[in-house]
Amino acid sequence: MNELADRHAVDLTGVAWRTSSYTAGNGNCVEVAPLPTTGIAFRDTKDRTLPAARVSRAAWAAFVTAVGGDGGLARG
Repeated sequence: MNELADRHAVDLTGVAWRTSSYTAGNGNCVEVAPLPTTGIAFRDTKDRTLPAARVSRAAWAAFVTAVGGDGGLARG
């Protein structure tokens, strides 16, 4: 992790990861998790040991709108 990421580290222990509803079934997919106060985390399922990326809820909503879909979060 780089120095900037270290200063803004978020404990992701216990967050509810969900696999994207657009997974191709070939291992090339992402998981997303809502964070209590800071936005959305997402990670590549091929290597879950890498740090997850984080964005604001507004940035995630804009991304999901741009690509069309629910971002994997609307499912119960």
